[in-house]
Amino acid sequence: MRNLFGIRSVLFSVLLLAMSATAFGQIGFSITIAPPVLPVYEQPICPADGYLWTPGYWGYGDDGYYWVPGDWIQAPEVGFLWTPGYWGWGGNAYAFHEGYWGQTVGFYGGINYGFGYGGNGYEGGRWDNGHFAYNTSVNRVNTTIIHNTYNTRVVETNTRVSFNGGTGGVEARASAQQEAAGRERHIAPVAAQTSHVQEARSNPELRASANHGNPPAAAVAKSESVNEHAATSEKEPAAREPVAKENAAPSNVKSEEKPATAVAARPTPAAHASDLESHKTTAPNTGNAKTDQKYQKQQNTLVAKQTQDHQKLAQQQDREHQQLAKTNASEAQKQQVEQKHQQQTQQLEQKHATQTQKVQTKQQPAKSASRPEGEKPH
Repeated sequence: MRNLFGIRSVLFSVLLLAMSATAFGQIGFSITIAPPVLPVYEQPICPADGYLWTPGYWGYGDDGYYWVPGDWIQAPEVGFLWTPGYWGWGGNAYAFHEGYWGQTVGFYGGINYGFGYGGNGYEGGRWDNGHFAYNTSVNRVNTTIIHNTYNTRVVETNTRVSFNGGTGGVEARASAQQEAAGRERHIAPVAAQTSHVQEARSNPELRASANHGNPPAAAVAKSESVNEHAATSEKEPAAREPVAKENAAPSNVKSEEKPATAVAARPTPAAHASDLESHKTTAPNTGNAKTDQKYQKQQNTLVAKQTQDHQKLAQQQDREHQQLAKTNASEAQKQQVEQKHQQQTQQLEQKHATQTQKVQTKQQPAKSASRPEGEKPH
């Protein structure tokens, strides 16, 4: 009889957790162990105009908690903002409330994720006439590339608590406005986010059981931060941005100190290869006419190859659009394909920007002006 009573109590607790989740998002897991504290990490530089920061958090899988790194993600619709997910105590277990995209930032447990997500609303940026303006007080943005910025000081607490309620949790409750935001039209995490979670779940180094709540710095980096790091350091191209330093406000990192990066070479991210502009060459000026002519040919060859890449990807994407039209694909399927096309296009431009940078670096006057005519560059 005592066992039967215990089973009924557990079932009743699960039911209460499910009922409490309806206003704030979907519950993915329930567990009696609280997630670790939020680690401290450095935010990678914003890769291009139109990307919004989505903070890192602790996910849960078969091997326990694992760290899902923060990432720059393009909003699925103009005017939409990200409401982070959060862990909340429901009386007998911790439950995860999934994050979502919407026109208003809702309740995310009062958790201070940093970078503008101080526990209530979002102070990292705002939409202005169809363009997203970045608050450089809490975001790393290269203002020589992205000009729609402002600087408003943000005061954030130093707490690194990663869950709401329960023993030691954040004591915060949703306001009437936040509850209303939870009932508005939402968009679930986009394909890039779900893929990012899957990568984190399969990475043993990101598991709390392995890193004891301190994810290794070299274990996390998306393609944007990889390229930014490679373009601004003398390390190997495969080197990655530090990750395990979270929640420290990045206001002490001035974006003006960062050089323009290959990733941010295009102020407005293109959604399809057909939207890309043709690459252009720059006239070499090494002080040696013969060397300049050689370098110009190298640039012409590279631009021709990059143009072919544009055309090939554009044709592939056009075929996929035609296939969607023939099969009367759902809106969810169309959105997934559009997200894939956007990622393909951005990855191609990042590749091209790196190629162009390598060629132009060899053609700097300081390195080649003193060479005798006909000498090959190192």
